[in-house]
Amino acid sequence: MLDLKMMQKNPEIVRESLKKRGSKIDVQGFTDLDTQRKELIAEVEALKAEKNAVGPEIAKRKKAGEDASDLLKKMGEVSGRTKELDKELTEVQTAQNEWMMSVPNIPHESVPVGASEDDNPVRRYWGEKPEFDFEPREHWDLGTELGGLDFECAAKLAGSRFSISFGWCARLERALAQLMLNTQTEQHGYTEVLPPFIVNKATMTGTGQLPKFEEDLFKLTDDREFYLIPTAEVPLTNIYAGEVIDGDMLPTKFCAQTPCFRSEAGSYGKDTKGLIRLHQFYKVEMVNFAHPDKSFEALEDMTAAAEKILQLLKIPYRVIELCTGDLGFSAVKTYDIEVWLPGQNAYREISSCSNCGDFQGRRANIKFQPKDSKKKQFVHTLNGSGLAIGRCLVAVLENYQQADGSVVIPDVLKPYMGGIEVVKP
Repeated sequence: MLDLKMMQKNPEIVRESLKKRGSKIDVQGFTDLDTQRKELIAEVEALKAEKNAVGPEIAKRKKAGEDASDLLKKMGEVSGRTKELDKELTEVQTAQNEWMMSVPNIPHESVPVGASEDDNPVRRYWGEKPEFDFEPREHWDLGTELGGLDFECAAKLAGSRFSISFGWCARLERALAQLMLNTQTEQHGYTEVLPPFIVNKATMTGTGQLPKFEEDLFKLTDDREFYLIPTAEVPLTNIYAGEVIDGDMLPTKFCAQTPCFRSEAGSYGKDTKGLIRLHQFYKVEMVNFAHPDKSFEALEDMTAAAEKILQLLKIPYRVIELCTGDLGFSAVKTYDIEVWLPGQNAYREISSCSNCGDFQGRRANIKFQPKDSKKKQFVHTLNGSGLAIGRCLVAVLENYQQADGSVVIPDVLKPYMGGIEVVKP
């Protein structure tokens, strides 16, 4: 959520931000509500002042035995009008808060201006694309023929956009998760967490999934408004919701492997085959609570930590920076890591690392106490995939495939695979 005082003083900043994002939200809606709010407050204060001024006169008349019925009647009218205004004020403030909750974060000045993903600049490439003396195949064919993936069985159990893994494939996914968690905890200073996979409405609101993106979530049919998490970012970021962190604790870095549940409401017809766009998948997520002066440095470190996994796997990738038109709702700056998939002859997203500034800190009310100041500040939060496990499995299958349909296990994963070095037909 944006700073209310900033919105009131500098609505043009937000108007320009929304323009760069390609958003149709009209800042005038906020300005009109704020003007109405100020007018209501002024009228309420005037009535309260009038009531305070007349009160002594009523007391004076009563003490002198004089008639004060006219003043009492007037004060009754004032009280009635004050109640009406208080109700109107509550309605306006609620509408204003809802408006604030619907507005995306302001992109950092360094973010390139663009309309869509087509305008995202590539910042760097890593690794050499593998060369094959045969036509490389897609992961769904490789995984199915090797007996590791079964999409038909998953459809029988749950419907479309689900997968089920058997034997070597399930173990390979577990190996990938272990590699990711071990790397982030042992080399990059993250503390491993096993959070709830079901959260409440307040938790979803704190990170920005609600109210704007409810259609993308799986909501439980329960009066308590529980949701399945779309990413571990949601519970991890809210660990300190409503709290004040000691400044010495920053940065605090968490990582977690969890299932992720997404309705994919806006992806009809996209990636209907394979593991790229499922309703349920596994991911290792990284979250960082950072000092405002250090958050952009932390973004570079987080992105490097995610890249490290692909470097260990020796799989080529590229890093792009999202332009204003492709930037996520809560982010001020984002890097996407796209892995090379030879079977699809394309780069596909495998990680997204974002600095959200104080946007989520405000929504979840997460502050810290600086050493050199008595004034508390909102923390800056960052999140990033380290990595999406299913997509990483896709990258391994397609980059390490052989002409006979077998798949070689990357060297870094062999210690986790119980002696399996090659998966053969």
